[in-house]
Amino acid sequence: MTTRYDGPFRWLVERPIAHRGLHDGNRAIPENSIPAALAAIAAGYAIECDLQMSADGTPHVFHDATANRMTGRHAAVAALTDSDLAGLTLGRTTSGIPTLEKFLAVVHGQVPLVVELKGAEKTRDPDYFRRVKPLIDAYPGHLALMSFDEWLIDQMLADRPEGRPIGLTADGRRAGVLSAHREIFSRGCDFVSYDVHDLPNAFVDYVRGERQAPAISWTVRNEAEYAVSRLHADQITFEDFAPQQ
Repeated sequence: MTTRYDGPFRWLVERPIAHRGLHDGNRAIPENSIPAALAAIAAGYAIECDLQMSADGTPHVFHDATANRMTGRHAAVAALTDSDLAGLTLGRTTSGIPTLEKFLAVVHGQVPLVVELKGAEKTRDPDYFRRVKPLIDAYPGHLALMSFDEWLIDQMLADRPEGRPIGLTADGRRAGVLSAHREIFSRGCDFVSYDVHDLPNAFVDYVRGERQAPAISWTVRNEAEYAVSRLHADQITFEDFAPQQ
């Protein structure tokens, strides 16, 4: 994909980003798993993954706030200990829920990583990013951080890891929503990850134009959405099809 962005984080938009790794819809290769990471690496794609915190304060690579969809365990991830999570498997596979530490050790700089932090709005864990940052600081490859949550964006910006771009994950088209996104972004964000179904919009145009920062889209699932993203973003986060590189 051609891109107008040619700044210091160009690596973020140089190759398509496999959404939750290169999974197969959770049949044999589940999302946010080590096999999904290895498949993306083998195909040469960057990887997007999600973080949830265990009851022990350990970051795990997992998307949902609850474990039931992916594991059948009806419980909040934040209520499960590391031992609980280690005993669960994803879908009908034997793959487990990796810790962020294990996931980073497997990828080890082979392809870029985009890590989305997810937390509970009601509790707003004040130490969330403090637990993540040492692993990010020690990681040897290209890695970007992002979140939907304003409070997590603020934690990352307050303790910014050197050389790690921080992004706002966002959606929406209404003027008030776009204005709120712009206010958060102006605090010091480096990129945006935006819902492809809400492109184009004035906020993403501001990011790419006035701010000269990259925009990636999510989640692109077909050629029609890919075409929209080529016009209005700098790279895609994808699943369910194989984009050209």
